[in-house]
Amino acid sequence: MNKDIEKFMRYFLPNISDDSIELFSSIMTLEHYPKGKMLIKQGQIASNFYIIKSGIARSYMKDNDGKEHIRTLYTQQSTFGALSSLIEKKPSNASYNCLSECELYVANFEHFLHLTRVKHELAIFYNKVLEQIFIRTERKVDDLSLLSATERYLKVKKQIPNIDNMIPQYHIASYLNITPVQLSRIRKKLYSV
Repeated sequence: MNKDIEKFMRYFLPNISDDSIELFSSIMTLEHYPKGKMLIKQGQIASNFYIIKSGIARSYMKDNDGKEHIRTLYTQQSTFGALSSLIEKKPSNASYNCLSECELYVANFEHFLHLTRVKHELAIFYNKVLEQIFIRTERKVDDLSLLSATERYLKVKKQIPNIDNMIPQYHIASYLNITPVQLSRIRKKLYSV
């Protein structure tokens, strides 16, 4: 049994059967991607979803001026994919790429949906994953609305303690919806004691 996949699945559904874990594992392949690898391009119809074994990836959008805006950062044991594109079979409104070397488990979404139709426990698992994605998205919107830039930075540092060493500061700033200069000021204020 794949221990990475088992750990991932049991996070969402602690009592999931070994049979369901084996079935889900059977559609996953472990792939190695270099830093910068584009997984899904904005405007492309997605077909796969991913689970991160190691590394960090992002989803981002480009505005009319070509400026990138990071929507989400994904780290170890995160799952991601262009969910609306996968479900609606329409072009993705975001791009997804690796910000570091990544080891990703990759699966075809349609193959997974087929498994959810033949194995009820996997449908429950899928529902639990969707719930967590919804909660993660709702929290991000709440944070942008209610927390100061400094509070958002400290929250990200708590969630991803070594983020400053993993990706460039301008990516962190983009994720926090601030400028790199603002992030530099925040860091200087926090760390100049």
